[in-house]
Amino acid sequence: MTPLQHWRRLRRRWLASMLLIPLPWLVLANLPEFRELPPIPLFIAGLLLLAPGLRLFRNYKLALWAMSAPDDAEQAWAHLTRAQARGLLGAALPALWAALLSPLGLEGPAGLLLVLGSLLAALIYRPPVQLLRG
Repeated sequence: MTPLQHWRRLRRRWLASMLLIPLPWLVLANLPEFRELPPIPLFIAGLLLLAPGLRLFRNYKLALWAMSAPDDAEQAWAHLTRAQARGLLGAALPALWAALLSPLGLEGPAGLLLVLGSLLAALIYRPPVQLLRG
């Protein structure tokens, strides 16, 4: 595969995740509440779930740096793809938390903030255009 094809695949995965991250919350937020739990601890726990996605960024950054002088280009692209997939999954954790806890008492604005936090965390995993030049 050419670098352009690899980059397009990374870009498609990133765009798909940006569209799919809010989807579970949009579906489950409309379910009626069947149990009332305190919303503030649930929201704080959701905020703490931002940490894994941000910690995984180090692996993505190292994979990007490895692209500058790859010994094996296919292996470098594969490593970058895995690092991006793990990072996007980690970035989606707060949104999934908000979706699962919406029927348990997590209020709408708190859930929306967690979903927006997930989307902002996923922004850092966008494949840079500079990969095509290198």
